[in-house]
Amino acid sequence: MNDRTADFRLSAEELATFEEQGFIGPIKVYEPEEMEKRWDQIRRAVPDRSRAIYPDDALGAVTNLSNYDRHLDIDLLSEHIMQQAIVERVASILGPDLLCWRTEFFPKYQGDEGTDWHQASTFAHSSGRPQIRWPAQNNAPAFGGTITAWTAFTHSTRENGCLQLMPGTHRVMNYDESLGMSYNPDTINKREKDNVRRGFFGYDYRELQKDPDWRPDESKAFSLVMQPGECVIFWSTLMHGSLPHTGSKKDYRMGFATRYVPTQVEVYPDLGDVSEYGGTIPLDNYASVLVAGKDEYGHNKLTDQNRRGHRFTPWDFREAYSG
Repeated sequence: MNDRTADFRLSAEELATFEEQGFIGPIKVYEPEEMEKRWDQIRRAVPDRSRAIYPDDALGAVTNLSNYDRHLDIDLLSEHIMQQAIVERVASILGPDLLCWRTEFFPKYQGDEGTDWHQASTFAHSSGRPQIRWPAQNNAPAFGGTITAWTAFTHSTRENGCLQLMPGTHRVMNYDESLGMSYNPDTINKREKDNVRRGFFGYDYRELQKDPDWRPDESKAFSLVMQPGECVIFWSTLMHGSLPHTGSKKDYRMGFATRYVPTQVEVYPDLGDVSEYGGTIPLDNYASVLVAGKDEYGHNKLTDQNRRGHRFTPWDFREAYSG
């Protein structure tokens, strides 16, 4: 299915826009009809956990940790993380040597609250422990983050809780992920902030604010409506959130986030498990996937196939980026 002759490199103008705005998109990865067929097959495959890498009891109140990283056992998701239309664009930003280190489903059903404004640099915000670590710069922690490719597996509209982004907010963290947040599932779907029902899966992201009196400037935000098969690529340090689902029961939203870092980044450094959102997943069976280039650092455990034998063949963009 991959067209290895296509060229999805970002142009100089697109890169400049990305550097200024912190995101690019929506871009089309699949035609809507193809996406609908793929999602129909994927959702039918999800209940088969016979090859999933995490136990099926790793359930939070609303976030199903056991369905993290299903690209390691569902072939269509294995194909998705390797999509050239995504990977080559990400390589334009991060360089030709890339890992996919995490995938997650982001469903939203009738009545669900919106996701609070947030930024993620180390992803310690909920677990309390950094999940990625960039090399230090001048003996100081590097400004980290990951590139997230968020693909709409269904329609994503204002009514069913589409993403919201604040362009140009990716360079300065307004939150300190080391502060830690208190988990309280009883607050889910019960908080309202500035007249919008927003929460963070049982946490209050405001607990991480560097300045307790600071408030996000929502006048800078916009709602990102997407068709099935469209994708937005953005820095995780970009201020982002989502609207609450105010639509019908039939019109649920399903997003799928694929997270990439260059190979010099350490994934789950010194961690044997991840505990967040009321659940815990052991990392015994976890491995990152080299989606492009080579790994010359050896920091991370890698796998070259999913647990059903589907092979991951890294793209080679090194020649394209050498000139």
